[in-house]
Amino acid sequence: EVQVVESGGGLVQAGGSLRLSCAASGLRFDEYAIAWFRQAPGKERERVSCVSSDGSTDYADSVKGRFTISSDNAKNTAYLQMNSLKPEDTGVDICAAEPYASSCYRDIEPSSWGQGTQVTVSS
Repeated sequence: EVQVVESGGGLVQAGGSLRLSCAASGLRFDEYAIAWFRQAPGKERERVSCVSSDGSTDYADSVKGRFTISSDNAKNTAYLQMNSLKPEDTGVDICAAEPYASSCYRDIEPSSWGQGTQVTVSS
């Protein structure tokens, strides 16, 4: 029932910025969690950030201070503003949603996943 569609990836030089969008239909405004994951070649999938209906946010240590996650309930959309990008940020960024979570718990397992958007940061 929940459909997740992300966009906004691209090619950027180190130090540049990108803003990713995640449209997640079928979510209640008062009970949801939306998270961004990154899949890089040769590495395990990593949760980059999360935002939930209770207002909580979470960031991986590697992106703290550089990325900001936000949500717009009226548009059923979450955003990930990525600044000061590094080559290490290169990968496929995937948005995922869990309709029955109201907070960004550490071990949350989203039930709906998007197809991903490529982020490439050159040196």
